[in-house]
Amino acid sequence: MDVKERIARRVALEVKPGTLVNLGIGLPTMIANYLPDHINVFFQSENGVVGMGAPPPEGFEDPNLTDAGGGFVSAVPGAASIDSVMSFGLIRGGHLDMTVLGGLQVDEKGHLANWMIPGKMVPGMGGAMDLVSGAKRVIVAMTHTAKGKPKILPECTLPLTSLRRVSLIVTEMAVIEPTEDGLVLREHAEDVTVSDVRAATEANLIVGGDVTPMQLAA
Repeated sequence: MDVKERIARRVALEVKPGTLVNLGIGLPTMIANYLPDHINVFFQSENGVVGMGAPPPEGFEDPNLTDAGGGFVSAVPGAASIDSVMSFGLIRGGHLDMTVLGGLQVDEKGHLANWMIPGKMVPGMGGAMDLVSGAKRVIVAMTHTAKGKPKILPECTLPLTSLRRVSLIVTEMAVIEPTEDGLVLREHAEDVTVSDVRAATEANLIVGGDVTPMQLAA
């Protein structure tokens, strides 16, 4: 499987039945593909969909049914369409159980930078700042490096999305939990070692004796 699929399959294990979950643009939208049928979850998108399903088969796309990034999605039974006021009311009101977002950088304090690269065209911050600040749990799903350069750093060099610490970082190499004491390595992929994870990470990692192999959804 490719890198993005591995990340999505691992994050899928964090999704609990009966919850309201926001999936960010790009990689996070893949997570819906790997949930067991018995997991009853309502996915929310900032553009006003509650009950978003997996992308439809080719030929069944509906231009009126998309995620926040404009990608085609389906709707599960009981889904609802709402306006942006209600959508962000859910987010800012603390009603989201979890959000899964992509990331450009995360630092030792668990701060996320994911909305802009200075000097490049910025279409807007979207709902990222509201989501990181408002969701009960924030998971960052991203590749461990970009063009060979670590994305988990002592301090973010890009503008921060929020000063709130994220809940979990999931990459193709590892699962890392930001805590009061720093970044704790919880799991590593079976095809890499703890040393490999350290080498690809600029931030200091706390490694205890309870690091386990990364599990993936079927």
